[in-house]
Amino acid sequence: MAARPAPDRAPSALIPLPPEQAVREVLLTEAQIQQRVRELGQEISRDYAGLAPILVTVLKGGLYFLADLSRALTIPVALDFMAITSYAARPASGVVRLIKDLDEEITGRHVILVEDIIDTGLTAAYLLRTLSARDPASLHICTLLERTAHRIVDTLPIRYRGFTIPDVFVVGYGLDFRQWYRTLPYIGVLNEALLQP
Repeated sequence: MAARPAPDRAPSALIPLPPEQAVREVLLTEAQIQQRVRELGQEISRDYAGLAPILVTVLKGGLYFLADLSRALTIPVALDFMAITSYAARPASGVVRLIKDLDEEITGRHVILVEDIIDTGLTAAYLLRTLSARDPASLHICTLLERTAHRIVDTLPIRYRGFTIPDVFVVGYGLDFRQWYRTLPYIGVLNEALLQP
């Protein structure tokens, strides 16, 4: 059998550093995350017994948390997804544009917005306004991480929190740096040298 030709190599600028070089330290281990996800699943299962809520997350960051959380629940749930993008000219403004809407109708249903991280709260506030306009029976937030150092919106209905973290740039478990490191099973602190322009 003839050997397959090697794939063309991407320019080195497009190849990320390996995690052991990109991650300065592990902030939350896989075991810590999974334990807390199980606890959140128990709380939600108790609070929403008989209500069959719909869990909504934002692609791509919330995907891993949603998958594990939904499997930790003991009640029937539906899943749906949204996708947003920041306006490039104002990346830190919290001004976003919806590029994928829900597939499910949520009017009269109990909705839990599942977030990977809440930082300023601006994006979550936008999503809440968008979802509230559709008259759900209830609407609450479940976030894995909360970073309050730069909080602008402090009236969010966060009902379930996984961890409060310090003011550091984190990757892993869905959180990325330039689309890399989402698949890490833990949450790590990114090496600050990578954030330099």
